[in-house]
Amino acid sequence: MAEEKKETGLSNTGNFIHNYIQEDLEGKLNKLHTRFPPEPNGYLHIGHAKSICLNFGLAQLYGGKCNLRFDDTNPTKEDVEYVDSIKEDVKWLGFDWEERMYYASEYFEKFYEIAVKLIKEGKAFVCDLTAEQMRQYRGTLNTPGKESPYRNRTIEENLDLFERMKAGEFADGTKTLRAKIDMSSPNINMRDPVLYRIAHASHHRTGDKWCIYPMYDFAHPLEDAIEGITHSICTMEFEDHRPLYDWVIRQAGYTVNPPRQIEFARLGMTNTVMSKRKLRALVEEGLVDGWDDPRMPTICGLRRRGFTPEAIRDFCERIGVSKANSIVDSGLLEYCIRDDLKAKAKVVMAILRPLKLVITNYPQGQIELMDLENNPENPELGTRQVPFTRTLYIEQDDFMEEPVKKFFRLAPGKEVRLKGAYFVTCTDVIKDEQGNIVEVHCTYDPETKSGSGFEGRKVKGTLHWVSADHCIKATARLYDYMMLDNPEDVNGDMIMNPNSLEVIENCYIEPSIEEAKAGDQYQFMRNGYFCVDTKDSKENALVFNRIVSLKSSFKLK
Repeated sequence: MAEEKKETGLSNTGNFIHNYIQEDLEGKLNKLHTRFPPEPNGYLHIGHAKSICLNFGLAQLYGGKCNLRFDDTNPTKEDVEYVDSIKEDVKWLGFDWEERMYYASEYFEKFYEIAVKLIKEGKAFVCDLTAEQMRQYRGTLNTPGKESPYRNRTIEENLDLFERMKAGEFADGTKTLRAKIDMSSPNINMRDPVLYRIAHASHHRTGDKWCIYPMYDFAHPLEDAIEGITHSICTMEFEDHRPLYDWVIRQAGYTVNPPRQIEFARLGMTNTVMSKRKLRALVEEGLVDGWDDPRMPTICGLRRRGFTPEAIRDFCERIGVSKANSIVDSGLLEYCIRDDLKAKAKVVMAILRPLKLVITNYPQGQIELMDLENNPENPELGTRQVPFTRTLYIEQDDFMEEPVKKFFRLAPGKEVRLKGAYFVTCTDVIKDEQGNIVEVHCTYDPETKSGSGFEGRKVKGTLHWVSADHCIKATARLYDYMMLDNPEDVNGDMIMNPNSLEVIENCYIEPSIEEAKAGDQYQFMRNGYFCVDTKDSKENALVFNRIVSLKSSFKLK
């Protein structure tokens, strides 16, 4: 069992969900059955990843099962595009539902039969109130609701009207089927909630077979009961819905080992919007490059940016689960990807903002191949050879004509080491007509070649570089948080960070990058971790997304 916990990444079994499960199962393994039940009306985001890891991880930990189920009860907002993306995301995160993939629409006939059963037992009725009238009748937290004038229709009349609703005789919004519970209940969700509504809309799986569709609060508990789910784990906003969840299951006749609903706090993150509606608005208004824009918190956006499933699973384990709402620092997610890539990613030299450096005493036409480690933290990744020539590129920030105090990089008369190569000393600065520095000239000391046993004088600065004659030209995209510190202002509008994306067209990277494939991850020395963009990169036109910088102000507690 200890080994099993290690594999799942859920070694901390002291939180309240584990306590409930252990109490319910009485120590028996192979009994737990959970589910991940997304609505196919949008793309999954990092908050859903928390639920995925929790539900599938618990099943792995306790030797149980986890279903993937699509709650496709609202045909006006659902699409097979979302179904396919959800399946891809769950698989990419490392979880397998095996043969247990279900749809709420598979149970439409069963739902209808149960609704008829409730009508026959006098526990449901057809109501003609409009949505606005229902809100008026519902009451408030301090005042009880009023019963609908249609609440006392006869069973025969309700059966007839419900059948005619199913047959398509009535327009959208003219009638609903409501449960008959208690309009004076202190829990507003129990005040005769709607079970079915009319929607003349084509469904992505059932076509035009149905024009009435069950409400989520009616369908979801029935799906859990039909599939034999033992624990229905959901977020805190469903806590007030739990009495209705239990009522539906009980009235439907699933009284032996019914599912238990357990709520946990949803994920909130700094500089991040989690609302599916607001994320959709960003896409539809053209403020981002689709659902997979690398700034988006969607799983496909994080994947395109270069995040790994291991890093996301690690993040979900670190944040844990509780009932108290809190905001997680986005820096923790960045910490997790740095921690994952530091020994995985090959380190290469890339110049994002190039400045030409000419070594005036280096022989014209000479090429030396310098051996560099692919990753100093992982010797198993081996070494590579990088061509060194007379003309190089260095970063603009690595040169200062009038250096400030403690500037240890290149300046007139100053000596630095070129990574894996030689010591060079700046001898001249070349400027254009506007006074901009366009080139620096240096001399090199041939006795200071790295790896040749040289143990002479020391220098404080080491610069990365690429050969101007042997490099790959590429585009780099530097990302910052998509939202400002407070993602929403007082009016609920999103405040997008105007500096969330910087595109640098002319970057130069060492030639070892030439064989890079879409999705490959690298550490660009001193510039951060980067990933080959899976959408816009083409042969001879590579585009790199910066996954994360090398350092952050975030401190792991």
